Amino acid sequence: MGKFLIFGVGKMINWDRVNELKDEVGIDDFREVIAMFLEEVEDTMVRMIAVPDLAALEEDMHFLKGSALNLGFAHFSDLCQAGEKAAGNGQADTINLDDVFESYAASKSVFKERFGCMKAA
Repeated sequence: MGKFLIFGVGKMINWDRVNELKDEVGIDDFREVIAMFLEEVEDTMVRMIAVPDLAALEEDMHFLKGSALNLGFAHFSDLCQAGEKAAGNGQADTINLDDVFESYAASKSVFKERFGCMKAA
């Protein structure tokens, strides 16, 4: 997570979006919705690692970007958007998936710290 600390917590997570999501679904369902999003994101990333498919990378990055936006994971979303664009331009091999996955892990860690003992995926 070290190199992503340079972005600062404020830039890594869009807390306004997180609060908006909390207001949309209600506090009672918030944790369940977050756990579902995190599980779907992690399932996709595990598949991307286990069965690399450059042809599916644009679609995968698009899905991850959308999930990241819903969660308020701003930096992760930016990396996914750049990856989606690169894959769409035939440059899937230029995407550094390690950076994408590390940004997700760092974002999730910061998110979980903010919400204390919240069990997230």
